[in-house]
Amino acid sequence: MDILKFLTAGSVDDGKSTLIGRMLYDTESILQDQLEAIQNSSRKNDDGSIDLAILTDGLKAEREQGITIDVAYKYFQTEKRKFIIADTPGHIQYTRNMVTGASNADLAIILIDARKGVIEQTIRHSYLVSLLALEHVVVCVNKMDMVDYSEEVFEKIHADYHSLAVKLNLHEVTFIPVSALKGDNIVNNSLNMPWYKGKSLLDHLETVPVREMDALLPARFPVQWVIRPQTEELHDYRGYAGRVASGAFKVGDTIKVLPSGMKSKISKIETFDGEHAIAEEGKSITMHLEDEIDISRGDMISEAERQPIVSNLIEADICWMDTRELDTSATYFIQHNSKLTRCKIQEILYKVNINTLEKVNADAFGLNDIGRVEIKTADELAFDAYDVNKRNGGAIIIDSRTNVTVGALMLRAAL
Repeated sequence: MDILKFLTAGSVDDGKSTLIGRMLYDTESILQDQLEAIQNSSRKNDDGSIDLAILTDGLKAEREQGITIDVAYKYFQTEKRKFIIADTPGHIQYTRNMVTGASNADLAIILIDARKGVIEQTIRHSYLVSLLALEHVVVCVNKMDMVDYSEEVFEKIHADYHSLAVKLNLHEVTFIPVSALKGDNIVNNSLNMPWYKGKSLLDHLETVPVREMDALLPARFPVQWVIRPQTEELHDYRGYAGRVASGAFKVGDTIKVLPSGMKSKISKIETFDGEHAIAEEGKSITMHLEDEIDISRGDMISEAERQPIVSNLIEADICWMDTRELDTSATYFIQHNSKLTRCKIQEILYKVNINTLEKVNADAFGLNDIGRVEIKTADELAFDAYDVNKRNGGAIIIDSRTNVTVGALMLRAAL
């Protein structure tokens, strides 16, 4: 059984938490004590029914204000698939939280209030989904019960969002009219919208193909640890431990070690449960090579044919996550896979107004700002362009003074 990781995004009060609560409730994925707690809660809907948003509004401030502030993760499964949900904040103040939740997702559910249509926050969330290269987007036009389940309203929003999707280069977009409050088209198809002939949201989530292109990605293996026991029994043992970031490696494959550029062949692949002939993405392994090569933590073992970009001058998109502004005169750390090195953000190329998608010149870069920068690193990084292979195209910026993560990077090209 595979796992689908998806996020929900939408404007404040669009019903993200209610939609997730409804899905958990209607699939009977709520523990008995949780069900009793929400039934006994004083927070009710206008019609007196239980407020399912309580299931994901975990922070006290969220329950008091009725908004999502932090990323809440929920887990459930059906007979067909396991799911990890990231309920991400919609407010502009918490853009960094949405970026965090989206970074590991396969699919995004973008909620649109049927009464309001496509608004600025819809544009912002869709831009972030595009920036983070999510493969699949589901647009849930919510609160259809408040517009008398109008097909005309749904089609108008469909047309408006389609224009935005083309502009943002979003390919796999599915539109579903729903009412999270009433349960229409969430788990079961709605009798109130006979004009809609598509799948319910859960049916779509259970059947959407994900990660079908993963096997085609180039093989990348960041070395986390060099194992040299140097005991009498294992005197000549030399293994390179880590997790396969993308693609697959096989015994006998010719590989290249970066940034040194040395070549060798894989002689053995070990895992916790013994030796294997092949290691695919996500597998934690110890790799052995035919030749003794100087390899350290942070080096990249790559397939010999399709090589990553190797450079210490990089152009990247950045989401700034710190209350302290970006300082182009300061030295930061950059963490790319297991590679940690010092860097300087040499230049802010532009900042994006994510409400209008305009690129504007900027001297300052503050909390939740997104744009493109030029980075100089002390050591060369072996990376892929994020839109080609995001498993090897993401990195973080760390404040060297406080060890706080201050920025998320989508690496784009060498300069």
